[in-house]
Amino acid sequence: MKFNEKESSTLELKEMFPENKQIIKTIIGFCNLYGGRLIIGINDKGDVTGIEEEKIEQVMEYLHKSIYETCTPVIIPHIYSRRMGSKLILIVEVSEGMNKPYFLTSKGVNQGTYIRVGRSTLKALPEIIQELQWQTKGKSPDELPVYHSTENDLNKNLMMTFLKSRKCGFNGVINDNLLKSYKIIVSEHSRNYLTTGSILLFAKDPQFFFPESFIVCTEFMGNSGREAIASLDCTGTLFSQFDSAYNFIINRLSKSFSINNTKRQEDLEIPVVAIREVLLNAIVHRNYHIKGSIKVAIYNNRIEFFSPGLFPGPLSTDNLEKGITYIRNSVICKIFREAGYIEKLGTGFITLFTSFKKAHLKKPQVIEGQNFIKCILPREYVNQKSESDPIIDLFLQFDEISISDVVRNLQLSRATAGRRLRKLLDSEKIIKRGQGPSSRYTLAPNV
Repeated sequence: MKFNEKESSTLELKEMFPENKQIIKTIIGFCNLYGGRLIIGINDKGDVTGIEEEKIEQVMEYLHKSIYETCTPVIIPHIYSRRMGSKLILIVEVSEGMNKPYFLTSKGVNQGTYIRVGRSTLKALPEIIQELQWQTKGKSPDELPVYHSTENDLNKNLMMTFLKSRKCGFNGVINDNLLKSYKIIVSEHSRNYLTTGSILLFAKDPQFFFPESFIVCTEFMGNSGREAIASLDCTGTLFSQFDSAYNFIINRLSKSFSINNTKRQEDLEIPVVAIREVLLNAIVHRNYHIKGSIKVAIYNNRIEFFSPGLFPGPLSTDNLEKGITYIRNSVICKIFREAGYIEKLGTGFITLFTSFKKAHLKKPQVIEGQNFIKCILPREYVNQKSESDPIIDLFLQFDEISISDVVRNLQLSRATAGRRLRKLLDSEKIIKRGQGPSSRYTLAPNV
């Protein structure tokens, strides 16, 4: 009997009960993000193998006790059994925690905090732990005050330009009540401070406060990224960064021309709307407290957008096309929406995938790493009658791959990844180099 769900950031499958603390770490990872289920009695192929019925009560009691005693704050899971055909499986279910971060008591918060990234449970980096603490306080990161700022650091001319650009316009004066309503300033201890969001949007010198809050755009020769042709650091406010990065990308794409109703029409090789939406998503949803810039890399066969931070909600790269929206930076998102840069929340990735399909381009990839999001826009067309193989698409990112790369990036079991690689070898679409665990695969010259 088969289990019809795949492993994800909210689901982990185990064939047998592990002897180490991996289950505890996984439960902590679930609580620190979006909740989840750990199911024991299902192998990595999705076959229901079950667990011994005479041990079920003992295992349930051990899990309840172990999770309760080893985690801080206390986690109380819902543990129950379920029959699938003639087999019995055990399910450990927890909700998203309200008192983040959760961690192994024996290791402490800095070393014992875990999160889920795709199908993996990983130790949280300090920036992630800090963001979990903000979530417990019910604040988005860009609402937090920057204590070495004052109202004098705000460029009120930029603020006025924004206010007048809104659909409702503006003919008043900028006062504290208005600034507080947009969370441009917050008051603490009888003083006003700028927020992270207001500094990034309207400060006289945003990089003085957040030195790495800029976009690095680079065009490379070929597909490997070894030789740069042109580069630009896009600094200033987020609006200025968007305009500079957008123009850099557009000016390096190939153009085609056609005549439509006697008028000359110019088209880019990649839909303009897709570039706009991916760039906006990187700017609006990145974690600005992580030391690192947004990076845009242009290659002959693709454009890569690299943004620091994880997805701001329980998204997987499989359901981005559904338009599910979670907001990390509420201040920045509100300002960009009222300024007309964002039309409707949740439509960005829908627009991205739809525009590429309409243009008959290879499907974009969205990859979630341990502390980053990478979006890859192919510059290559596909046969309209066939779909591109996801493993073949990995060569947009890598010159060569291993079976571990396939497992990690496509969230497949090792057995499934091996079968798919063998199929591509048999069809002579890829070439294998080496033997055993060190084997590497490259794209065949004719593909």
